[in-house]
Amino acid sequence: MAEIFYIECLDCGHKTEYRLHESRCPACNGKWRVARYEEDPALGKKLLERIKSRPFDFWRCIELLPIKERSEISMGEGGTPLLRAENLGLMLGLKNLYIKDERQNPTNSFKDRQAILTISALKEAGVNEAVLASTGNVAISYSAYASRAGIKLWTFITSLVPAEKMREVAIYGSQVIKVTASYDQAKALAAQFAKQQAGGLYLERGTRSISTLESMKTVAFEIAEQLAEKLSPGSATTPWRTPDWYFQSLSGGVGAVGVMKGYRELRQMGLVDDVPQIAGIQSAGCAPMAKAWKANQDVADPVLTPHTKIATLATGDPGRTYTLLRKWMLEERGGTFESITDEEAFRAMHVLAEMEGMSMEPAAAVAFAGLIKMTRAGQIDPDEVIVVNCTGHTLPTEKMILDDDWSRDVSLPPRAEEEAEIFPEDGILSALSRVTPDKYSHIAIVDDHPHARRLIRRILQSQGEYTFYEAQNGSEAIRIAQEKLPDLMILDLMMPKQDGFTVLDQLRSQPETASIPVIVVTAKTLTPQEKQRLQGRIHALLQKGNFMDNELLEEVKSLTK
Repeated sequence: MAEIFYIECLDCGHKTEYRLHESRCPACNGKWRVARYEEDPALGKKLLERIKSRPFDFWRCIELLPIKERSEISMGEGGTPLLRAENLGLMLGLKNLYIKDERQNPTNSFKDRQAILTISALKEAGVNEAVLASTGNVAISYSAYASRAGIKLWTFITSLVPAEKMREVAIYGSQVIKVTASYDQAKALAAQFAKQQAGGLYLERGTRSISTLESMKTVAFEIAEQLAEKLSPGSATTPWRTPDWYFQSLSGGVGAVGVMKGYRELRQMGLVDDVPQIAGIQSAGCAPMAKAWKANQDVADPVLTPHTKIATLATGDPGRTYTLLRKWMLEERGGTFESITDEEAFRAMHVLAEMEGMSMEPAAAVAFAGLIKMTRAGQIDPDEVIVVNCTGHTLPTEKMILDDDWSRDVSLPPRAEEEAEIFPEDGILSALSRVTPDKYSHIAIVDDHPHARRLIRRILQSQGEYTFYEAQNGSEAIRIAQEKLPDLMILDLMMPKQDGFTVLDQLRSQPETASIPVIVVTAKTLTPQEKQRLQGRIHALLQKGNFMDNELLEEVKSLTK
């Protein structure tokens, strides 16, 4: 059961008890209020003792949630894994990169946290009808939980939302109102509808809804506990750990505000020693927060007409959410807002699928595209601990991330029964000849670290079809070059026994291998003499940790045509 808490107005500071239907401050009529928990110095220790016997799920820290008890409509939300992104980390040169895999919630979205707490609170209060506006995931999550709670849900969804999401909302029995307008206009229409109904219906208000904001704290609670298990506590005096950076894609921004609030409460209880830097990433076609941050504005100017294919992030007016998040970020360690293009998001979707085996929706990929952009710009230290929220996966694979030739057709010719003994083998071999690896360019990857070889192979596989040879030292590289005559060699310089310079010397001394193109990939900071030694003997030089350099990929393609 929740500890003693109260609701505080952010405008006048008035404190009152929590009442579900009360959406404004009774003293000043202010719209923005937050939950505050009793400042008990011993609460942190009490919490650690209590959770020992509890499952690792959404309800683990129920003392810090505005609910009386664990809900009977729970479907196993929360408690999602924190996965080490080894391949992506190696590609970007980041040693401690983790992914909070929120796809593993019941409806495959971190919005299930928001839905379970709000719908449970409505059920607890005897509410049987509610209204919300959504760009997709919120409506799906709320609809699933509302169906279990026996609550009728009215969902106002902008027509830009993919039809697949709308159909899923409808499957749960919610009433879908498709609004041919922007998301902000859909919100206004939903609010007007809720107000006009007899007695007024409960309206989900995003960051202004106490249960919504409080639900997102659980992401912070879980990450703090999980990081301590994976990396050890953050200090000698705190049992849990804070990442240096927390990345999340932003639409309205409620998730980031909730995570920030969660870390501030954990610090107050002595469970962590700091809060993370927040990186809020938006789609460039609808990035009011990123634009306001770069212009050093306290208030974000609304984007009246979003221009993005990622409809779930098309919140043009974040309202006071941005102002509150900016205030907290400036009070703490800081952070930033960044924007990326739709194309960068779709590219990140492909990279995460290829590198980490994780398929995600475009809105989730926006955060990873932001990480890639900021890392390339030198804004992230290689030794920092980074957590990226993979917020959801609710759609089939997006067609726009794949080229037209993403598959190959194999057609077997028809055959008569009497031909069965002789025709099948010829027909199958003929068909398979179209997809045989022998048709692909051959690339030799030379590096003494197997992770590095695997990473380079996966990156190149995401760009095209190749046949690979791998060598872990210089002598193996020379043998492969002489026996296989690859179309390209990707060579590390720092290897035991024979280093990359020696390999280059031997390649260039033999007529049959002298013309093999070589791209050097190295973590070594080269001296002027070493750079001179490579001059004219290689086709490109790339530093490890920047494997996604587009120029390198284009170089590989040009050298293997």
